[in-house]
Amino acid sequence: MTRRATLALFAAAPLAGALIPRAALAREPEIFQNPIAINGTDPVGYFQEGKPVAGSPAHKAMRRGADWHFSNAGNAEAFLADPERYTPVFGGYCAYAASLGYLAPTIPEAWTIHDGKLYLNASLRARELWMQDIPGNIAAGLKNWPGILG
Repeated sequence: MTRRATLALFAAAPLAGALIPRAALAREPEIFQNPIAINGTDPVGYFQEGKPVAGSPAHKAMRRGADWHFSNAGNAEAFLADPERYTPVFGGYCAYAASLGYLAPTIPEAWTIHDGKLYLNASLRARELWMQDIPGNIAAGLKNWPGILG
């Protein structure tokens, strides 16, 4: 292949990517994983201890296509007994980003429990913005969810 032909192929690659139907692209997982659900943080810990608690591979469960880690066996059992109570809204993706119509990863320190539901955010700044209008942000996020998964 000549250099000119090679350059033409590289130049056409972005256009070819734009022509691929969206349905052909991989859908994002329903649960944010990095590679463990919600960064390996114990979701029950937010409710039980009022703070992020690191999970352990010694106490894990599989749910909705993701591995979840827990700080102890009791938290794993609580999660499995009532997963909807402890699973973060928007699958553990950033709740503020979901309200704006896109996905963003989250950090354990940026969290809120509102009306008994756990919401995570990408940063402490995103959490500040999220908290300026929690009900409005939830409503906007729910309109976008799960369509923003792809």
